Amino acid sequence: MASDVTLASASRAEWIKFRSVRSTVLGFVVTAVLTLGISALITSVIRGHWTTMDPLSKLTFDPVSTSLGGTLFAQFAVGVIGALFITSEYSSGSIRTTLAAVPQRLRVIAAKAIVLTVSMLIVAEVLSFVTFLMGQAIFAGVVPTASLATTAVLRSVILAGVYLTLLALLGFALGLILRQSAACITVFTSLLLVVPIIVFLLPQSWQNAFSKYEPSALGRAMMSTAPPSQMFGAGSATVILIIYVAVAGVVGSLLFLRRDA
Repeated sequence: MASDVTLASASRAEWIKFRSVRSTVLGFVVTAVLTLGISALITSVIRGHWTTMDPLSKLTFDPVSTSLGGTLFAQFAVGVIGALFITSEYSSGSIRTTLAAVPQRLRVIAAKAIVLTVSMLIVAEVLSFVTFLMGQAIFAGVVPTASLATTAVLRSVILAGVYLTLLALLGFALGLILRQSAACITVFTSLLLVVPIIVFLLPQSWQNAFSKYEPSALGRAMMSTAPPSQMFGAGSATVILIIYVAVAGVVGSLLFLRRDA
């Protein structure tokens, strides 16, 4: 009976759907290309111009966050992956089949969230470590490098993967709220691109007060071994981003429970 469907079996069903959809595979490929490709480009350019950089830039240079620079481009791809995991079912009408098989709507959300979190965390962490090691290999011999043996460095690399995972969950939560792929992607992109532009146009004192709360600024803080004084520390930035995701997730879940399929 459908009412007897467990969270484990619902999660297995969601995993089959998740890995069999072409957009998921393409999304992960784009994430990998952006993370690795942009990071390689950034680190190669810095290596090539290192000798001509001014002393202050060299003194404040962070080889960790710089080598993870591609993550700030891949964030758009993971948001789309998270959004499409739910909105694609609305656009195709298959959400009715899903709810017929698993009438407990919270169980559907939980199963999807589990599959998305585990899948994205594994991929994002692998990409983060590969990207970091690749960047340090490019820097070697010319630009100062960092080692994973240092606690702050290891934390930053791990949090880079956590950041991408949280953004995927934020995209999923927005999908629950908006239900339309185009609207969801537009809002997600606006949060990462348009909001910072708006804040930049505000008076300097307002910029200092609000810019550190931007999702992209939180991501930079999470990936930095020593965030600037005007930004949150890595731990605080992670907690704030988790709160964003949790609030959006609660709102999306409540709407999912009350709306028709």
